Amino acid sequence: MTRVSAIIPVFNGEKYLAEAIQSVLGQSLAPLELLIVDDGSTDGSVEVAEGFGSQVRILRQNHLGSSAARNYGVERSQGEYLAFLDADDRWLPEKLEKQIKALEQDPGAQMAFVNILQFISPELSAEVKAKKLIPREILPGYSPIALLIRRRDFLCVGNFNPEIAIGEFMEWYLRAQETGLKSTLIPEVLVERRIHEANQGIRDKQFQGDYHRVLKFALDRRRKAAQAP
Repeated sequence: MTRVSAIIPVFNGEKYLAEAIQSVLGQSLAPLELLIVDDGSTDGSVEVAEGFGSQVRILRQNHLGSSAARNYGVERSQGEYLAFLDADDRWLPEKLEKQIKALEQDPGAQMAFVNILQFISPELSAEVKAKKLIPREILPGYSPIALLIRRRDFLCVGNFNPEIAIGEFMEWYLRAQETGLKSTLIPEVLVERRIHEANQGIRDKQFQGDYHRVLKFALDRRRKAAQAP
């Protein structure tokens, strides 16, 4: 059985996709299945993925958002473990190997996270770089790009909610905790998150209300559970 299925959703991400793919294929752990889920791109994203030949599987869907793309990738994947990467970010080579080792050494944990370091994309002009204020410290990576989880545990929690554009992982993680899943955090930087001019969290400020919806979903579930006989 394939050890890990890595899933990269992409929507018009041709600019950085090759780096993301290379960072997955360069992992020290094998065997590895890499699925690229094209979310209705209109640029050259599919052509970039096709350039890697049989090393990747390419899935296509209409433009439904990254949550739906990740869910489709999970549905079509075959790995014992699941991992996710965005098309503009990068993994360091030992990410998956160290996460599997951490889960094997801690039988009480079902999810392994790693630290993230953000970096400003080098092609940006000096003027644009000066405007990008990002945390310089290492960040605990409670994010899909820093997660490794066994397939069976992911399925116990359920899919990412495609109705939420921003904060979908927060909503999923709250459900994971409610399900009883425990996590471990590897205190090493093993993911690099790119800051550029089109980051979704910056570009889609109109969706910031989704954070309030995430909290509402969680409160509604807890009220329902409390009222159950």
